[in-house]
Amino acid sequence: MNLPFRPKILMAAAVVMLAAGAAQAATLAQIRQSGQIRIAVANEIPYGFIDMNGRAHGVGPDVAAQIMKQLGVKKIKWVTASFGSLIPGLQADRFDMVAAEMAILPQRCQQVLFSEPDSSYGEGLLVPKGNPKHLNSYEAFAKSNAKVAIMAGADQLEMLHALGVPDSRIVTIANNADAISAVATRRVDAYAATGVTVAQLASKSNKVQPAKSFSDPMIHGSPARSWGGFAFSTDSSDLRDAVNAQLAVFKKTPAWAQIMKRYGFSANDATQSSAKTTEQLCRG
Repeated sequence: MNLPFRPKILMAAAVVMLAAGAAQAATLAQIRQSGQIRIAVANEIPYGFIDMNGRAHGVGPDVAAQIMKQLGVKKIKWVTASFGSLIPGLQADRFDMVAAEMAILPQRCQQVLFSEPDSSYGEGLLVPKGNPKHLNSYEAFAKSNAKVAIMAGADQLEMLHALGVPDSRIVTIANNADAISAVATRRVDAYAATGVTVAQLASKSNKVQPAKSFSDPMIHGSPARSWGGFAFSTDSSDLRDAVNAQLAVFKKTPAWAQIMKRYGFSANDATQSSAKTTEQLCRG
């Protein structure tokens, strides 16, 4: 073995491995040519979920399906992933687009591309029936020993931290489906999520309820509100731009308003969805 040359051999091998492992997102032209696009959801009602028959539903999928129809893409391959795996999945080219109404946040804008907002939603709190600890705000967890659950990867973590809630009072769960049991069995005192999500979860069990008289958290002097959009790999600007063009058209139709209403978004939520641009949201 010629030891002096081994470092060069290892370096060359590493370069080859990196090149082979680099994920390149499909272009819009390639998607149109193949006639299929891969779109991910996080199985989170009402944003994007797959039913028992493998059909996709929710605000994100319903709007995405219409946009793909307008773009001439005939087939959608729906992919489910945990919320925390959505951005890594885009980066690894496991799917071409995310339709989970992911909140557009500055830190996420550094990792993926976002469409213009498709939705807007405020916050909520799921508590045990009767709300025994009288929890009506996120701020309450900074002033008591009560514990609050959040979904892994959700932006409620940043909100709670901004309000001074320590990590010792925050419990992370894998998905929304676990929230009802976590709250009903008193493993946690509440579950922090968007108001639409909380209402959906509360409708599935008589052991939990939305916190009444809930106050949206004040983050840096402003009430917290999220704007959700479609997410894409940073290599997919052409696909993002095409989706934006069709989304702008579709949002002006009664069909888009009906989708919002069908999944529990208020008329104010629909109006607020156009109150900010992605550029503004990415700046923070």
